Amino acid sequence: MKQINRQTYIFDATDKILGRLATKVAIILRGKNKPNFTPNLDQGDFVEINNVKAIKTTGKKMENKEYFHHTGYPGGLKKIKMKEIFKKDPTEILRKAIFNMLPKNKLRNGMMKRLKIS
Repeated sequence: MKQINRQTYIFDATDKILGRLATKVAIILRGKNKPNFTPNLDQGDFVEINNVKAIKTTGKKMENKEYFHHTGYPGGLKKIKMKEIFKKDPTEILRKAIFNMLPKNKLRNGMMKRLKIS
C-alpha cells in the first residue's frame, strides 16, 4: 500500500468571502488538488484557518440566512439565523459551510478531522 504524503495549508480568513474560502478548503480536504485523486480514497491534506471572526459574507446573508435542524419530535423544527450563530461562535459558520461541501459518505468525518479553525 502506498504512503499518503499530507501537507499543511494555512489560510487567513481576514476579508475573505465565506463561500469562496469554503470551496477552496473543501477541495484541499478532499484531495482534488492532487494529480492522483481517487474518489474512494481519503487523500486530502491538513488545513488551518485563522482570523475567522473577520470573514465576510455577500448580500444580506447575515440577517436573512437561516439554519434548520429537527429535534425528532412532532413540530420540532428549529431555526436559527446566521447572525446569532456568528455572534456565539464564528468558526461554526465556516465549519458548516465546509462540512456540507464534502461528500456525504463515510469519508467525510475523517476529512473534517484534518480541519483546524481558530
